[in-house]
Amino acid sequence: MTPQEQEIEKMKSSITTELRLIFKANMKIFDWDIPENDDRKSAELIIGTMQKALDDLKTEVEAGKYNNY
Repeated sequence: MTPQEQEIEKMKSSITTELRLIFKANMKIFDWDIPENDDRKSAELIIGTMQKALDDLKTEVEAGKYNNY
């Protein structure tokens, strides 16, 4: 197992928790800002935005942007 694989094993839970916290924080903002909010629609939109950001990061990684970070 590489050092990177060992490190990710230690960090998986933390990364997942942080991602869920970002999602939940944005769900709360939608509830505060939108009267009679459709929670499912909000969740879908938030997830879509988060997925786009992850896809963009993946593209940047593949392009070598973080090779010497």
